[in-house]
This record gives sequence, structure tokens and C-alpha cells, in this order.
Amino acid sequence: MAEHVQHHDVLGHHSADDQYLVTPPGSTYEHTDAHAGPMITFAIWLVASAVIVHVGLAGMYWLLIRESTERVDTQRYPLAVNGPPRLPAEPRLQQFPRNELYEFRTKEDAELNSYGWVDKNSGTVHIPIQDAMRLMLERGALTTRPVDASTPPEPLDMFPSDSSSGRVLEKRRQ
Repeated sequence: MAEHVQHHDVLGHHSADDQYLVTPPGSTYEHTDAHAGPMITFAIWLVASAVIVHVGLAGMYWLLIRESTERVDTQRYPLAVNGPPRLPAEPRLQQFPRNELYEFRTKEDAELNSYGWVDKNSGTVHIPIQDAMRLMLERGALTTRPVDASTPPEPLDMFPSDSSSGRVLEKRRQ
């Protein structure tokens, strides 16, 4: 086995850190270190401010919890389906819209299929829609031009171009 040779420095220490193991006689603490008084004052202020902040937060939470328990006018889960149907805010203009729509359609249907006065002083009346359509066809009031049986109808050789979007007709090129 190889012998382990220890090297000693000039002062007889085994390593460079050995000189700090023993405090030399006559030495005390360094007088330029921080003073204890300001550090204790800082610690006291730090604890006092932490207590103030925590008391303030506890008061704020207490107020928020009290306010949330007092105001229970809204549903906790607004998308819940098991509760009663929600109504819109006041004023509600239509209390029963389905009934009102039914009544409106019944009234319109009665006017379209019955006889009645529109203005009695001027002599204006309304007639059922089926009778009005039959009268219009009998009178020929819906034709756009007079029908002449001696001339054949013109062939439809007009068509909209691609760029016109149907607004301008062109003659068909053959």
C-alpha cells in the first residue's frame, strides 16, 4: 500500500481552512457589523403591517360573504333546466304571445273569408279572397297586354348574359 504523505504549510496547518478553526486569543466580533436596534425595529414594523393587512382582508371577506348571502334574488345556476321557466325583465309587452298570435291569425282568417264593411260612409266593403280572385280572373284585370289571337307569340330568344346578372337581355347569337 502506498503511504499517504501529508504536506504541511509553513505555519503547520494541514489545509488552508485550518487557520479558521480556532479563534485567535484576544479577538472579538467585528464592531462594524449591523446594529441590532434598527433590525429589531424593522421586524416589529413588519409584523405590525402583516397583522393590519390580515385584519383588513378578513374584514373585506366578511363583508363580501355577508353581501352574497343577503342577495339571493338570482338563480344560482342560470342554465339549470329543472327550475320554473325564466321570464324576461319587466315590462313584459306580450303576456301570452302564443294566444295573441292565435287570435291575430283567427281574426285575419275571418276577414279573408267573410264579407264586411271597410268604410260604410264611402261604401267600401271587403269580400272573401276566393271570390276576389275569381272576379279578377273573370274581368281580366291581371293581363299585362291585350291578347290577339291572330298574331303568334314571339319566340323567347332573349336571355341574360353572364355579366348582366339577369338585368340586361341580349339577342341570342346563332
